[in-house]
Amino acid sequence: MKIEYKSNRLKRACTDFSVAKRDYGVNMANLIHQRVNEISSADSVEMLCRFSIGKCHPLEGNRTGQYAMNLVQPYRLVFEKICIEEEGRNIEIVRILSIENYH
Repeated sequence: MKIEYKSNRLKRACTDFSVAKRDYGVNMANLIHQRVNEISSADSVEMLCRFSIGKCHPLEGNRTGQYAMNLVQPYRLVFEKICIEEEGRNIEIVRILSIENYH
């Protein structure tokens, strides 16, 4: 799947290990990059949820339409799915929104 980011700062943390390590520590940086790789390798968000990859799950309430994957407790990688039609095909894009503790 294609991945987009809510901000350039978040993109740097998700694509540059040294930035993630500086901002979040080694364990968290490893998991952030693992989750981004899992998202990019998956066929769909439904596949991530169905096989519980990274304990991916849909959020509820005022966060309906968003999904989360576990990082170092209690942090989560929060994203949303965007479907667009391009050349008669439906394309699924993941937009990473945040790395946060929403509990």
